[in-house]
Amino acid sequence: MTFENKRAAGIKSSPSMAIAVAAKKLAAEGRDIIDLSLGEPDFEPPAHVADAACKAIRRGRVRYGVPAGMESLRQAIVGKFKTENGLDYAVDEVTVANGAKQILFDVFLATLEPGDEVIIPTPCWVSYGDIVSLNGGEPVYVSCGSDTGFKITAERLEASITPKTRWLMLNSPSNPTGAIYSADEFRELAAVLARYQQVLVISDEIYEHILLKNVPFVSFASACPGLRDRTLIVNGVSKAYAMTGWRVGYAAGPRALIAALNKMQSQSVTSVSTVAQAAALAALTGDQAFVAQAAETFAGRAKIIAERLALIEGIDFTPPDGAFYAFISVARLLGRKTATGQLIADDTAFASHLLQQFGLSSVPGAAFGAPGFIRLSIAASDRELEGACERLAAMVRSLEAGENVP
Repeated sequence: MTFENKRAAGIKSSPSMAIAVAAKKLAAEGRDIIDLSLGEPDFEPPAHVADAACKAIRRGRVRYGVPAGMESLRQAIVGKFKTENGLDYAVDEVTVANGAKQILFDVFLATLEPGDEVIIPTPCWVSYGDIVSLNGGEPVYVSCGSDTGFKITAERLEASITPKTRWLMLNSPSNPTGAIYSADEFRELAAVLARYQQVLVISDEIYEHILLKNVPFVSFASACPGLRDRTLIVNGVSKAYAMTGWRVGYAAGPRALIAALNKMQSQSVTSVSTVAQAAALAALTGDQAFVAQAAETFAGRAKIIAERLALIEGIDFTPPDGAFYAFISVARLLGRKTATGQLIADDTAFASHLLQQFGLSSVPGAAFGAPGFIRLSIAASDRELEGACERLAAMVRSLEAGENVP
């Protein structure tokens, strides 16, 4: 008996989650595993966040919430956009959902007609395309390699737009590359979009505060105010406040679009946990020292891994400007054989061998639409990162001893 429809059968589970599960299974079996597959801060949220959640429970604030989110939280989000991004939104132009991922799911559920296209620059986060497909759309992947800093250019954008184009998906800072768009780069894209009134923009800014070098962050809506009425800004508390498991994302955009998202939520999960919303409110309105300290920690880790990776022959690595990932090209190593004669034909085989034989969990670049790479999360301790680089170097050395197959 078949239970899945064609849309469900046509996609796979999240690759990064699947790899994390495999790594945890090996660890449970007693293997020494360094798991750098998931993008998850390795420290606890600020103490006042947990305190706020406990207070909400003790005070009985555990009833159903409204689909849009608590008004006090939405007011805090409005304040965040005003203070940090120079953006003015009304409370009813903001919504709260169960993570940024649900916002993306709801927006495509609410807006896509069968066959509508969504332009997705690659490398991209693993779930973008599948979420589009699940909701009847067609992901249009646009390859953006190191020659463009892993960012889509105005020329490539224009070449990708068709009468069926409904959305452009942007992500800055980027998962997996850490690339950050400048205000001028956003404006060049906006100049193209000005000629195509049917194209809407999603700007995923979840890594806004994870800045690793002296490259500033700018929100797409701040850089391109002329497109405000067709732009949805997506963000959340997961990365900045180490609150991944709390599942609180938020978005700001045109009032009618936000109303549609609220309607989708009302018919699916109803609302975000009111306890989690209380914690998110505390995160956004409390002492912000944690955010700067976390970013400083990540910047130090990025420096460590850049120094270690520079010593490994055969790989290519561009240090990221933001987020907390190392996106490493292993293309020059593909086609070699392991010491036991196994062919490393592609990045998936590379990642598998790295995990099974060297105990380091990574995500192959193919999952991000960029074959020939692997992604390591740097949201780990200095000791784990140094150990990871040692294991990667050991695998590379083992391949160097094998036969190189053209």
